[in-house]
Amino acid sequence: MHDTALVVGASGIVGSATAALLVKEGWTVKGLARRPTQQPGVEPVIADLQDAEATAAALAGINPSAVFITTWLRQESEAENIRVNGAMVRNLLNGLRETSTPARHVALVTGLKHYLGPFEAYGKGALPQTPFREEQGRLDVENFYYAQEDEVFAAAARDGFSWSVHRPHTVIGKAVGNAMNMGTTRAVYATLCRETGRPFRFPGSAAQWDGLTDMTDAGMLAQHLLWATETPAAANQAFNIVNGDVFRWSWMWGRIADWFGLDPAPFDGSVQPLEQQMAQDAPVWRAIAEREGLVEPDLDRLASPWHTDADLGRPIEVVTDMSKSRRMGFTAYQPSDDAFVALFERLRADRLIP
Repeated sequence: MHDTALVVGASGIVGSATAALLVKEGWTVKGLARRPTQQPGVEPVIADLQDAEATAAALAGINPSAVFITTWLRQESEAENIRVNGAMVRNLLNGLRETSTPARHVALVTGLKHYLGPFEAYGKGALPQTPFREEQGRLDVENFYYAQEDEVFAAAARDGFSWSVHRPHTVIGKAVGNAMNMGTTRAVYATLCRETGRPFRFPGSAAQWDGLTDMTDAGMLAQHLLWATETPAAANQAFNIVNGDVFRWSWMWGRIADWFGLDPAPFDGSVQPLEQQMAQDAPVWRAIAEREGLVEPDLDRLASPWHTDADLGRPIEVVTDMSKSRRMGFTAYQPSDDAFVALFERLRADRLIP
């Protein structure tokens, strides 16, 4: 039996995949969330990280040897993102310090907004050259990822644990009620197009349609988190993490269309955001769910079109370098089209899509 892991955000895309992997590998797993979901082998810990006292009380006596921070809360502005999400990490690590033996390692999941900037300035201004590499410094702009990192760095210096920071591209995996969920959003959109006869249009920019990109499967990210936790040379390092392949949406869009039995609409170069295309679709989805016996009739809990639009509307090509992890021994690989197919099959098996 391994030591105890605390997975923070265990009900999300990354957290649920990480908890499942740790259980499989023999860890004792505690899963912290505001509203925990049932997960085999995971002991739920209910806490709102915005409440410092309640967080400390919930963490009393847990004594994790490794902590995986996979959660954040979207706010109306980047200043609020910084205030809220920085405080959540601070409350978590202070709570563990007050009530438990300090962890040996803390892994923080952020993402490529480290290089692209926050939502308010996403993909704009002077950006580092692609492919993104870990040695590229922070942008001269406020960013809640930086605030989260700084809280981890300060607590590590104080309490003596090692840390790792993990920067995925868009994560593909299953979660309901998640704010950043391209894969499920894509599945719901395809289902709606098939139901209504609307064209299955790529909603993004010509740069994304024609340019190279990459993705991160949630299971791949979970492997990377565990690898960094168990690899001494990975201590106190930041890492990019993507599947290892690259593709163009002009190719992937057809692959997704084929799975849903659709013909992909020709791309005319215009941006047609999903947030606009899907704005009136909640009643349609509810009708589909009732007819097909689906378990989630609320469209807003499945789809996050605003986030998909942000990713697919970028005016620049985005690819990510994995050399640092490869040189240190992380060699896992996941074709991105297989990741999409595996997700769609799971969503169908779990009665989230027909």
